[in-house]
Amino acid sequence: MSDAAPALKPISPDDLVALDDFTTTHPVKVDLVYAKPDHPDNMFKTKIYRPDAKMWGHRELVPIILAAAKICFEKTGWIFEIKDCLRTFEAQTLMRETDIVRAHPQWLEEPGRLLSPPGAGGHPRGMAVDIILVDKNGDEIDMGTPFDFLTEDRSNNPAARNYTRFGDDEGRNQRILHHRRVLEESMMLAATEAGRELLPLPQEWWDFRFLKSYSETFAPIRDAALPSKMRMTDL
Repeated sequence: MSDAAPALKPISPDDLVALDDFTTTHPVKVDLVYAKPDHPDNMFKTKIYRPDAKMWGHRELVPIILAAAKICFEKTGWIFEIKDCLRTFEAQTLMRETDIVRAHPQWLEEPGRLLSPPGAGGHPRGMAVDIILVDKNGDEIDMGTPFDFLTEDRSNNPAARNYTRFGDDEGRNQRILHHRRVLEESMMLAATEAGRELLPLPQEWWDFRFLKSYSETFAPIRDAALPSKMRMTDL
């Protein structure tokens, strides 16, 4: 009997859906942060994605995102602004080679690793998504930290879902916790209605993904395996 691990299932280009295609029909916006070196939310301060890259997601995750956006909008009038979804193997490689990551090797270490090795996790399968909330004017809803907030002190992480004290203003504390609940409950309700299990990543309030037990039965996506118009990087 062989002890070899079962072969990972491939994800074909046909399994990917562009979230950009739904910005006129659903309460979603797309902001591909890592395509813009000068974007205020691009922590890497360099271009990772191609300027013309789209926001791709796996066909099983995208309907959950769209349904959750409707749930949230109907409840609050707030809009999902999607910051990242498919992050190819090559993109993860580029991220780890940036100056800021080289200066923070602890971000790559267990426990509580903040950046995955190339090919690991939900993003390189289009099975993880990063979302913030904005109002009708495009102003961000206060979630306590910016998207992609990486702390110097991993024992005190304000981006974590179990963090509850954002300062001495109790009113703001309660608003932030409410805002985070709205986003999380919208995503979890949509996943439940779709009959799927979804993980709100504990250390990042903006990150939602399929369980590792499911997503890692699939092979990560490489730009080299995608048609040129679908590639995320220039590698």
